[in-house]
Amino acid sequence: MAERTVIYTDGSCLGNPGPGGWAWLVLAADEVGEAGAGGEARTTNNRMELTAVIKALEARAATEALRICTDSSYVVKGITTWLEGWKRRGWMSAGKKPVANQELWQRLDALAAGRDIDFVWVRGHAGERGNVLADQAAQEQARRHAKGG
Repeated sequence: MAERTVIYTDGSCLGNPGPGGWAWLVLAADEVGEAGAGGEARTTNNRMELTAVIKALEARAATEALRICTDSSYVVKGITTWLEGWKRRGWMSAGKKPVANQELWQRLDALAAGRDIDFVWVRGHAGERGNVLADQAAQEQARRHAKGG
């Protein structure tokens, strides 16, 4: 079995909607390797959580085995449980409403297709180093975008 690259992702929003930030980082042997972060002036927490994962996948080789660690149950449940049903129903939720953040889910689906990726939920604010560092970076981006960017 291939060694998995462990990537922590997080999104943050000051208000919902409001200025938001996203971040991802590779953690190996307790050291931060490659990382990315950014944000938007007006967004939502869920959009930032999704964007963090999308940006991480865009930055990594399609052949690389990955473990995406996120404190967003929305992302984990979406990609592992809800996505296939949304696609079957023409991007409608089980409640027959359009899926929120559809364009981001479609991008994530396209990036994840055919790749060896584990999506793992981690408890937020529980002291797990990778999650803490991603959270700090996402919050910093949200603050930066609150000040105009």
